[in-house]
Amino acid sequence: MDLKRVWRVCALLAAVALVAAACGGDDDSTLGGGDCETVDSVRVQLQWVAQAQFAGYYVAKDKGFYDDECLDVEILEGAVEIVPQTVLATGGAEFGLAWVPKALVSRTQGADIVNIGQVFERSGTLMVSFADSGITAPADWAGKTVGNWGFGNEFELTAAIEKFGVQDVNLVGQSFDMLALLNGELDAAEAMIYNEYAQVLEAENPATGELYQPEDLNVIDFNDPAVGTAMLQDAVWVNADWIAQEGNDDVATRFLKASFRGWIHCLDEFDECVSIVLDNGSTLGESHQQWQLNEILGLIFPATNGIGVMNQALWDQTVEVATSQIPELQGVEISGDAFRTDLAQAAVDALESADLDVAGSSYERRDIELRPGGE
Repeated sequence: MDLKRVWRVCALLAAVALVAAACGGDDDSTLGGGDCETVDSVRVQLQWVAQAQFAGYYVAKDKGFYDDECLDVEILEGAVEIVPQTVLATGGAEFGLAWVPKALVSRTQGADIVNIGQVFERSGTLMVSFADSGITAPADWAGKTVGNWGFGNEFELTAAIEKFGVQDVNLVGQSFDMLALLNGELDAAEAMIYNEYAQVLEAENPATGELYQPEDLNVIDFNDPAVGTAMLQDAVWVNADWIAQEGNDDVATRFLKASFRGWIHCLDEFDECVSIVLDNGSTLGESHQQWQLNEILGLIFPATNGIGVMNQALWDQTVEVATSQIPELQGVEISGDAFRTDLAQAAVDALESADLDVAGSSYERRDIELRPGGE
């Protein structure tokens, strides 16, 4: 026997095996990456245009995480006239992102949709005022002119007014910007921590000639236990009829798994995630997107039960506030099938077994230096 020849053949076979493993031919990794017998094409409807609020989905697509799960995902941008719940109900997408209270209203109006992944564990809504206004708690809104956007965005505010018995509040509609606050037309204005709040900090303080700083502002955060009227926001919803069809549980689990992986990726690869969002057509500036992603990650992580798995206490609080404040939900009993946790839990279990930080325990808020106009 030619031992040298045998050795060369064995070495060649070992090398082939290593290449096959590297290419995923026999890879049973919990992160996917194997050969796909079939690829499922699905669509996800966003609430708005490309921005870091949706970074996890863009990252999952750009980094091939959906490919790893044998999914071809089309990301549908939102617009003023697009309601994701309606898109789901009419079959225009398999997955849609929506705030919980708005989706609950849609359910009462005939949209049979189900929450399968509660991505945001915290509300991003704030009430912002200048420090010299003296507004530091809900009681201080008494006798003040307080702005809100309406369109279902105002109920955390109205719940706090009712909870603290605040009298003589002049509630007025505001645009989706902070100009009325900056111009002195409002004493306090509604803002998302990842968007409009940053807009104030991107504006010039005429008294100093520099950008406004956080110490120039007072913030009332509805997540604060002393306020306690926060409601759950961005979640992944599906049409109940679609998810009931054979095989779609598996499709949904793979979609959640890849999407959650996208968000987790941003914990350590922050700058890359911002670049991906910008490359996908965001019209907002780089520093604004850095701020936005930083704050969005803070709404997701740390995740009590792992990313996307519902926190029952926060669901109950959301339902309590929603059914007390939203006219369409007053007197309505929210059924137990409005959300399910099994698909998100399966996705989290798979990611955790691959040693991914599903709770976001490594999350640390970064110091972002905003530039004028968010550039």
